[in-house]
Amino acid sequence: MPLMKFHVYKGRNAEEIDALLDTAHEAMVRSFNVPERDRYQILNEHEPSHMRALDTGLDIPRSEKFVLVEVVSRPRAQAEKLGFYENLCSSLRERCGIPSTDVMISFVQNTDEDWSFGRGRAQFVEGEL
Repeated sequence: MPLMKFHVYKGRNAEEIDALLDTAHEAMVRSFNVPERDRYQILNEHEPSHMRALDTGLDIPRSEKFVLVEVVSRPRAQAEKLGFYENLCSSLRERCGIPSTDVMISFVQNTDEDWSFGRGRAQFVEGEL
């Protein structure tokens, strides 16, 4: 159910994008115990002149491999989120060569009535999920 939105600089090839999305989904499954087919991802590519991602004064170096991940989700426990941050960063470093300094993650929280997966129904509210 989490909707993952990725913002990256243009220039990655199809294999790199597949690896990024697959790795992120695996981290989501591992961290939050979501079903394997619970996969909703959108990747947006930006010209370098159209995206700024500084470091909030934390002295975190950024490169052309930078990835901003927005996760739209029902409420999650703090420990789960912290585990996800670590899982995602270590997996992206190992499988995609993206350093943890190039991964920024933000959660946007919503509730059960904010989701409809189709058929004009709210599956969480109606008990289908």
